[in-house]
Amino acid sequence: MDIVSKPNNDRHFLSFSRKLFLSVISLFLIFAACFIAYQYQREKEYKVELLDTQLQDYNDRLHQELRYLPDSLWTSMLDSYISKHVNKELRVTVVDLQGNVLFDSSQNGSHELDNHIKRPEVQKALKAGKGYDLRRISETTGRTYFYSATVYKDCIIRSALPYNVNLMNNLAADPHYIWFTVIVSLLLIFIFYKFTSKLGSAINHLREFAKRADKNEPIDMDIQTAFPHNELGEISQHIIQIYKRLRETKEALYIEREKLITHLQTSREGLGVFNRDKKEILVNNLFTQYGNLISDSNLQTTEEIFSICEFQKITDFINKAQKRPSYNEERRMSVHINKNGRIFIVECIIFQDLSFEISINDITQEEEQIQLKRQLTQNIAHELKTPVSSIQGYLETIVNNENIAPEKMQIFMERCYAQSNRLSRLLRDISVLTRMDEAANMIDMEKVDISMLVSNIVNEVSLELEQKQITVVNSLKSKIQLRGNYSLLYSIFRNLMDNAIAYAGTNIHINISCFREDENYYYFSFADTGIGVSPEHLNRLFERFYRVDKGRSRKLGGTGLGLAIVKNAVLIHGGTISAKNNQGGGLEFVFTLAKREITARFTTPNKMLCIPLEKVLVASVACIGIFSPYRHDGLLKSP
Repeated sequence: MDIVSKPNNDRHFLSFSRKLFLSVISLFLIFAACFIAYQYQREKEYKVELLDTQLQDYNDRLHQELRYLPDSLWTSMLDSYISKHVNKELRVTVVDLQGNVLFDSSQNGSHELDNHIKRPEVQKALKAGKGYDLRRISETTGRTYFYSATVYKDCIIRSALPYNVNLMNNLAADPHYIWFTVIVSLLLIFIFYKFTSKLGSAINHLREFAKRADKNEPIDMDIQTAFPHNELGEISQHIIQIYKRLRETKEALYIEREKLITHLQTSREGLGVFNRDKKEILVNNLFTQYGNLISDSNLQTTEEIFSICEFQKITDFINKAQKRPSYNEERRMSVHINKNGRIFIVECIIFQDLSFEISINDITQEEEQIQLKRQLTQNIAHELKTPVSSIQGYLETIVNNENIAPEKMQIFMERCYAQSNRLSRLLRDISVLTRMDEAANMIDMEKVDISMLVSNIVNEVSLELEQKQITVVNSLKSKIQLRGNYSLLYSIFRNLMDNAIAYAGTNIHINISCFREDENYYYFSFADTGIGVSPEHLNRLFERFYRVDKGRSRKLGGTGLGLAIVKNAVLIHGGTISAKNNQGGGLEFVFTLAKREITARFTTPNKMLCIPLEKVLVASVACIGIFSPYRHDGLLKSP
């Protein structure tokens, strides 16, 4: 699982430039301290070597004086030579090769001196030809001297200077280089501070830019002038330009996304986009509607569609693709689902990030449109001919039989009146459908309380409900309001109620509920526990003039247009409707109604009844002469 790191917004105690400055300066100061210490030690060694060289030179000159003199004259000559030296405190000692002191300028000869073979400077001279010793206290005088000894063929000459203020100053390191080093170090520190300050300023500007970019805030383009004209400034300029292009691309993608969402919501197919965990990203209304139709229960959440047995092949295909992601495998799959009298094509497309899209298309609609258009004229003629032919038959009987009994004539006239009422209802329903087809945009819209409307309808049909022992369970919450046409909304619930009362049977329950609500739609369910209908009839219930039981429907006075009026009224209010059988028995209508008025409120998939009424009447007159099933012998059958 990918873990997205969150940016660290904690304020740092020291900025990057300060950390850089202190780190480099610390290393520089350590280097400077080591350099000064090393140079100081080298300076001291140089002074010591220089003094040793001077004393060695003195020893050489002294040996040159002694080389040609006999041993008996050494003392007088040495005293005379030493007395001529500038430094009167210079001590000279002549030692033979066995370490015996032959002469010492600090002694007058009354005191015998110890053997000097063990002296450090003598040991060094015997090994290397010359040697020196620092700050050693003399066993003879008790003073501290600087010794320098030189070995010759016949003796060892040692010169020594006492440690006093002059000698200490002479051996001390020169302090000028220390001051020079300190001044140069301070100058370099100042220059580096200025450099890190400019670097820190550029980094701070870049940091502020990154923070604003992270919050998706607009960037002030004047920030580009704040960066220095160097490689860092050039890099920063490129980063800003990349961000500008990314922001423009993001805005363009947002616009395209809005276009896609608009297309998705207005699409005539059910579309749903999900992530790899089968969580909803974007789903349109038709997808939810088709899912409810395919399932045996109303879906509370869209993700429940993957638990439907009809979607098992799609679910297995998705799981297989997620377990073995390979670009060589097929990323598209489609299945046919036949449910509740309708045929759907369900297609799944899996994307590279393992998110996927599911589309549901109702392919029965096209066939339905063709079939309904083909049967339109036949249905109109068939439905109009029956009442007209009945009226004609009864009237012909009355006209042709002068001696007909008054009781018989009264029966015929009552039957003619009943058929005329049926014809009037049929023409009224046709008129309503024609008005919805031709002038849907001219229908007045107002705020309608659905809860109160349904309650009024239940009160109006209470007598019929009581006669058939029907119980209505109204589960609608109060104050379910939407903007629509009151008459058409009334016709939706009234026709559904009349249909259930007429055909569902006796001793049943009718359940009316609003099981879901989103930002734009109410989702309604109108269900009964009656006899239901066969699955092959479900997809044709909303056809005009379609009847499940033609004989029974005509006997009850139905026109075959009630559910067609319901469907068109739902479409005018921006919704969809479908019918399905309940698992426990009975028929359920699931439909949606838009909360607000839709700009393009109604577009019929097919204008099935866009025929003027005068043409309908002409067709009915033609039918009278063609389809008259009645005989004129007085033995008439009731239609």
